[in-house]
Amino acid sequence: MSDNLLDKHRTFMAAMIHLQSRVGNKQIKRFLRDNHLPESLSEQLTSIYQPLAEFIIRSGQRLNHRVIGINGSQGSGKSTLCRVLEWLLNQQGKRVATLSIDDLYLTEVRRIELAEQVHPLLRTRGVPGTHDVALGIRTLQTLQNGNPIALPRFNKAEDNPYPRHQWPAQTQSADFILFEGWCVASRPQSEADLREPINRLEAEEDHRGHWRRYVNDQLAGPYQTLFDPIDLLILLEVADFSWVYDWRKKQEDQLRQRQAGSRIMDDHMIARFIQHFERITRHNGQTLPRYADIRLILHRSQRIEKYVLARPHLGSLMHDLA
Repeated sequence: MSDNLLDKHRTFMAAMIHLQSRVGNKQIKRFLRDNHLPESLSEQLTSIYQPLAEFIIRSGQRLNHRVIGINGSQGSGKSTLCRVLEWLLNQQGKRVATLSIDDLYLTEVRRIELAEQVHPLLRTRGVPGTHDVALGIRTLQTLQNGNPIALPRFNKAEDNPYPRHQWPAQTQSADFILFEGWCVASRPQSEADLREPINRLEAEEDHRGHWRRYVNDQLAGPYQTLFDPIDLLILLEVADFSWVYDWRKKQEDQLRQRQAGSRIMDDHMIARFIQHFERITRHNGQTLPRYADIRLILHRSQRIEKYVLARPHLGSLMHDLA
C-alpha cells in the first residue's frame, strides 16, 4: 500500500474518531440502561460506534451498500455491535433489520437426521451444514426487496427454533440489513488444510476427516450463496483463540440468568462445544482481514481497541466525514 493511501486512511480514521456525535448523553445512558449494557460502553459509543454508524450511512448513500455483514468469534460482541448500530441508525431516521446466522439453525430433529446420515458431530449446532441456508437466502432476498417478513429466531436454551408465531415481524422496508454470525463471509479451506486434526475433538471423533470435509463442502457451496448479498464486511478481529473460551463462558452465564432451560451448558460442555468452531475461527483470523472492509481490533476485555479501514476503495468516503 502506498504512503499516500496510508495517509488517506489515517486521515479518514482520524475524521471518524473525532466526528461529533449527534446523540446526546442522556439518550446514550438511557439506551445502555434499557439494554443492560455497561455504562463503560458510553465513551466508545461516541468515539467508535457513532462514527461507524455514520460511515455505514455514507456508504449506503454513495455506494448503495445495504447489507452489512458482521463476522466475529463466539462472544466477541457481534450482538452488542448490532444492537448499538441499529439504535444509532434509528436515531438518524434509518430503518434496520437484523439477522443472525444463529437464528437459522436447523431443528434438533433435522440435526439428528444429519448425525445419522452423514456424521455424528452434526448433531451439535454451529458449523456450516447445521443451518437452514434456504431460509436465510429467502429472508435476505425478501428484506432486500422491501417486503414484509417474520425474522427467524432460535431458542438456544431449548436448542430449537422459536415457534413461527413468536418471530418478530419486519413490516417496513429496511434501509440497512445487519447480517451477523461467527462464520458469516467465511471462506473454505484447501484439501491440504483439512488433512490434519486441529484439536482433540477432531482427532478423537473425526479421525478420518469426514465431518470437517462435509462442513468445508457446505461452506464452499450453499453458504457462499448465502453470503453473496453482503455489500460491506465488518470484522471483529481476535488476536488469540484462547480468549474465545472465556467469552463463551461469560455468554452462557448471561443466558443462564435470562432463561431457564435444560440446554444451557456447563464449563466442560462449553470447552467441548467451542472445539467445533475452532478450525473455521482460526482460518477466519488468517484470511478475513484481507477481505473485510472494516476491522475492529479487540482487546481481551472485549473492548474495541482501534479501527482499521481495510479496503482502499472506501477511501473516497473520507471527504464526506472529514
